[in-house]
Amino acid sequence: MTIQVGEKLPSVTFMHMSDAGPAPISTEELFGGKTVALFAVPGAFTPTCSNQHMPGYVQHAASIREKGVDTIVCVSVNDAFVMDAWGKDQGAGGNIMMVGDGNGEFTKAIGLEMDGSGFGLGTRSLRYSMIVRDGVVDSLNIESNPGEAVDSGAENLMSQL
Repeated sequence: MTIQVGEKLPSVTFMHMSDAGPAPISTEELFGGKTVALFAVPGAFTPTCSNQHMPGYVQHAASIREKGVDTIVCVSVNDAFVMDAWGKDQGAGGNIMMVGDGNGEFTKAIGLEMDGSGFGLGTRSLRYSMIVRDGVVDSLNIESNPGEAVDSGAENLMSQL
């Protein structure tokens, strides 16, 4: 079942790249007491993700923060190494926290997984964005056309802040 606006995010552990290498970070650490803009992509380095989705968040990161967002998070069913490399490739710098949901636990728990096995991708995340306030979903934007990043894009998310 897909998570709904007003529901609390499930408790899971993600991985992200720290100065010391891959490090765990819990849902509570990531979202607790903060306003977070989260966007999810089916896969790092894939065309729509790299050419449309991520660039909008890189371009609008300062404006998103100005609207009261503490952290911008990009999550994908990739490992922390891939997410770190993709963030560097995309110029995400310190503006976007790149988080790996390598086993897809978060993605499955919120009901936003998709079967990409027909493309050799296995189980992946749908493309979406959400605003999370203290661990509770405030808005959720599931992309209606998987080949685009409009509904889940930075400009649409900013209009909801």
